[in-house]
Amino acid sequence: MTDNSDDLPPDNETMREVKRAKARKEAADNKGGIGWKTAAGIGIGSAALAAALIYANKARKKDSD
Repeated sequence: MTDNSDDLPPDNETMREVKRAKARKEAADNKGGIGWKTAAGIGIGSAALAAALIYANKARKKDSD
């Protein structure tokens, strides 16, 4: 267990997870976000996925007629 000289309750798993989440959020805030190249890649990938789904649906409807 930890030494609690400030009369705080001992750390349990929930408290440790909250501390980890706060540390991750702080690290993400300090990082500055994603770059424009990453954002462009996500956009292009999403558009390609949408186009593939539309094409697959059209091909399926054509076969069932």
